[in-house]
Amino acid sequence: MTQPPSYPTPPVGGPQPTAGGFAPPPGPHPQGYAAPPQYAPPGYAPPPWPAGPPGPPPPTLSPGGQPLASFGDRLLAWLIDTALASAVSLVLFLPFFLVLWWRMVTEMTRTNPDGTLVEPDMATFFVEFLLPIMLLQLGLFVVTLGLYWLYHVEYLKRGGQTLGKKVLKLRVVPIDPTRTLDRRMAGRRWLVQFLGGSLVPGGTYVDGLWQLWDKPWQQCLHDKFADTVVVKVST
Repeated sequence: MTQPPSYPTPPVGGPQPTAGGFAPPPGPHPQGYAAPPQYAPPGYAPPPWPAGPPGPPPPTLSPGGQPLASFGDRLLAWLIDTALASAVSLVLFLPFFLVLWWRMVTEMTRTNPDGTLVEPDMATFFVEFLLPIMLLQLGLFVVTLGLYWLYHVEYLKRGGQTLGKKVLKLRVVPIDPTRTLDRRMAGRRWLVQFLGGSLVPGGTYVDGLWQLWDKPWQQCLHDKFADTVVVKVST
């Protein structure tokens, strides 16, 4: 009976490599071999990834570390405050103007018994109509100044905000972060912003546009006069 061929017992540690071959390291092996580490010559650095588009510049901060208010936000807050002040003045003085206008129209359309219009007496017209209108306009100016003082000084100094600034989340703060906004600062802002703008031709535009080129705190002229800045807040 023919015996099956016998094979030599493999040496300890696995089969020996043939001539010129490579023997795997001893021990158990996973299903696949890990990729050998990449070789980089000395001084070699991988090329940098292409940079993306530059982001917006960081906002300019006030001396207290708060972002400064933008021109658009300040303009919208000013428009809201101006609309509120105009509405209050209209409610207060419109009834008086309507009464004077009605009296003037009635007097100018008065007729004689024959149907002809009564010739107006200029002295009576001045005393009864023109003079009251002039006094009413003067009173409107004085009352408006008083309302603006209460709103832009007394109300502002309490929290650094008017209603317009609250809507846009703006606040007036001293340029010195160790100080607190007081009546003196708020009053100086108001004097330049309203009286200066009313008395100097074009003063309102120069004052409001000054922040566009002012560095570094983007102040209007009334801010510079009062040592204040306007900042953006969360509430």
